[in-house]
Amino acid sequence: MLVVHHLGISQSERVVWLCEELGIPYELVRYTRDPVTRLAPPEYKALHPAGTAPVIADGRVTLAESSAIVEYILNKYGHGRFAVSSDQPQYPDYLYWLHYANGSLLPIVVGIMSRLSAGVSSQPTLEQGFAQREQTAFAMIEKRLGANKYFAGDEFTAADIMMVLPLSTLRRLVPRQPSADANVREYLKRIAARPAFQRAILKADPDSPRVIE
Repeated sequence: MLVVHHLGISQSERVVWLCEELGIPYELVRYTRDPVTRLAPPEYKALHPAGTAPVIADGRVTLAESSAIVEYILNKYGHGRFAVSSDQPQYPDYLYWLHYANGSLLPIVVGIMSRLSAGVSSQPTLEQGFAQREQTAFAMIEKRLGANKYFAGDEFTAADIMMVLPLSTLRRLVPRQPSADANVREYLKRIAARPAFQRAILKADPDSPRVIE
């Protein structure tokens, strides 16, 4: 059976969510962060040489990296669900947003978190560059969701599973006026209403379920 090793409040929530959307059998093994360092416990780090979340085990396969895990599960267990095939017109959009989540958006989130923890940057040029990337990301995402119900088009796909975590985190870190991201707000309401998302969050982090809005 597929085993999902879930570290509390981490990217591994995506994997639990995908399994719930697909309705496939899986075993969920939960790990708690160190209360002082907020890092993964030693037994989690020992699961994979990278020492990061998420990690899955499937027979002899042990795999890390959420985007790789999502593609693995889709290809092995998805039977075409929540993916877009290369012969479909939405394929380029699906592929872009599937990889934009960790390739571009998550580094922006990490950069903001680093700046907030360190205080005001002493390098104005660098600070301006980060601010520009944030504004570009907000504008592009808001425009996309104004033209489409979901990131790959009118149908929910794995691109949404990848995008929700960094997007909702970014919104919490950089509050905006309701009128500035009205499309994003409506999108996150649609996501939050999905039964599989609700089940996944309650299973993954029952003590502190994540709310998106």
